[in-house]
Amino acid sequence: MGCCDTPGLMPVELALTKILDQVKPLEVVNTVSLSDAMGFVIADDICSPINVPPFANSAMDGYALRSADLQVSDTLTLAGKSFAGTPFDGVCQQGQCIRIMTGAQMPEGTDTVIMQEETEVDGDAIRFTVKPPEGDNVRPIGDDVHQGDVVVAKGTRITAREMPLLASLGIATLSVYKRPTVAFFSTGDELRPVGEPLEAGQIYDSNRYGIRALLEKFGCDVMDLGIIPDSPEKLREAFDTATTADVLVTSGGVSVGEADYTKDILDEQGEIGFWKIAMKPGKPFAFGTIKNTWFCGLPGNPVSAMVTLYQLVQPMLAQLAGHTQYQPPQRLTAKATSVFKKRPGRADYQRGIYSINTDGQVEVTTTGNQGSGAFSSMHQANCFVVLEQDRGRVMPNEDVTIELFNHTMY
Repeated sequence: MGCCDTPGLMPVELALTKILDQVKPLEVVNTVSLSDAMGFVIADDICSPINVPPFANSAMDGYALRSADLQVSDTLTLAGKSFAGTPFDGVCQQGQCIRIMTGAQMPEGTDTVIMQEETEVDGDAIRFTVKPPEGDNVRPIGDDVHQGDVVVAKGTRITAREMPLLASLGIATLSVYKRPTVAFFSTGDELRPVGEPLEAGQIYDSNRYGIRALLEKFGCDVMDLGIIPDSPEKLREAFDTATTADVLVTSGGVSVGEADYTKDILDEQGEIGFWKIAMKPGKPFAFGTIKNTWFCGLPGNPVSAMVTLYQLVQPMLAQLAGHTQYQPPQRLTAKATSVFKKRPGRADYQRGIYSINTDGQVEVTTTGNQGSGAFSSMHQANCFVVLEQDRGRVMPNEDVTIELFNHTMY
């Protein structure tokens, strides 16, 4: 038996496959205004109702003319002006040219624009010092988008890159999928809210802040249920409230401690698989359903909670949201510039800092302490160093795989 077959530990890839095989998109469709569309997933292909640009226009300030006229004479007579929003009203006749500004509509009878720097002006007589090809410096009708083109595909999450494109098409409303609603809470008598003094044996609840930040970046609506003490009654109340959401995410309480009542209540109320994932940090993980709500139980250690949410829950929520254009975070090969301590047996998601050296090579160094409770390492990092399950210690100059943080970490 190889180290990749460690008894009782499920490979990360298999765990993710099990999750995605079960989760189906919500497919509840709503209509939103363009101004409110950021972060929503498009429910239908968006086809352009118009050509963009809707008319041929100038790519620069200069003079619009008929290129064939320059074969007869290098000097033409100025017959008018065309400005953006105020086009020339008339037809440019043979031997004439029109003063034109960037973005202005090409006058009828013209086919070419010559920039003003390539002219000599003497009153209404404009001498051209070049003879460009027909169509030079002209943006034709539909140069960017043709009427009927699919400009944004179904399953695309709207970002700042799509907003001006859709606005340029005059699209005011969009059909979008309902965003998943995710309830979340932390468990543990040792947890205290930030801003309150700590007593002996207590720590601040940091997990909910990281979980909320990521869930909102994932494009979810959130229900923060706060800190739930290690009480069966309080936990049952929290679960009852959470089942109004599409997904419940908890941190802590899915291991085998004496006060970990979460597992017992889940066994009573849901169909949950409790897995030991072959990943570090983040071995204890639970996934399943409570009534009609999906459940993801994260480990209690801060980095473990963040890593499992990022690696396992993020793609699950994308699928639930109908985000068929979702792409996993980008991975690259990098040269290690420090030692990365590791034992074979689990895939290790260490926090690293990557950079490009003077030779254009990608390098990565460790952030230092890789403990599952050392969250300062996440603050310093800009990537995960993904060390394979069967790999041991990594020495400087060895190649490693890095996973660049996607937009949700920024």
